[in-house]
Amino acid sequence: MEALLRRELGCDFVKATGHSGGGCISQGQSYDTDRGRVFVKVNSKAESCCKAWSPARRPASREQEAWGDAPEGGRHRKGGGRAERPFVDQFGFDVVTCCGYLPQVNVWQEDWVTFYARQRIQPQMDMVEKGSGDREALELWSALQLKIPDLFRDLDIVPALLHGDLWGGNVAEDSSGPIIFDPASFYGHSEYELAIAGMFGGFSRSFYSAYHSAIPKAPGFEARLQLYQLFHYLNHWNHFGSGYRGSSLSIMRNLIK
Repeated sequence: MEALLRRELGCDFVKATGHSGGGCISQGQSYDTDRGRVFVKVNSKAESCCKAWSPARRPASREQEAWGDAPEGGRHRKGGGRAERPFVDQFGFDVVTCCGYLPQVNVWQEDWVTFYARQRIQPQMDMVEKGSGDREALELWSALQLKIPDLFRDLDIVPALLHGDLWGGNVAEDSSGPIIFDPASFYGHSEYELAIAGMFGGFSRSFYSAYHSAIPKAPGFEARLQLYQLFHYLNHWNHFGSGYRGSSLSIMRNLIK
């Protein structure tokens, strides 16, 4: 690992600190380098991602307004500035990214509905079919595909740089302010960012107030939020098993009514 980090980070010095940890999917280890301390996420599965980031402590709730105030791809940097990026007019990403250990299909698309249905939900349904052949899930998805365009009628969607896995365990803060880490990034609809944020908690009312002050809710927001949560429930089903089947099917039933 030390040799890999020296090559990928351009470091001359890398040494494990002895501080390790892990979650439900991957293991982690911190390293001191001549570019600062980093934390490395490691998964032994062949299709998984390996990531490194600077460690940070969890934030107080008063700082959550700052997270919510940086939608549409804005990310707080040290000093409070926002990251500069070139204009992007399509949906996708230049490289494969992972949500958990599963890779995301990020081939560029001009149409968001096409991208989301084909490159987010369909791959998850393919894994459900391969893993369990769940007939009800497949029938519901066939019906839902016909309904999805109606959820986006008269909506102008501008590609936004997303974190992609913005739940409470992936946010923190350091001495310069709030930060987010462990991304599953791509350019997509800004509303997608709020899906998993609302599934597992960790975000205060001030976060949502600041976010919607910057991007007000558009008509149909609540139904689209369910559609975006469907990806994460399916992703959890494919990671952790059928305990997430009920939530996945419930969303599809609600959306095809």
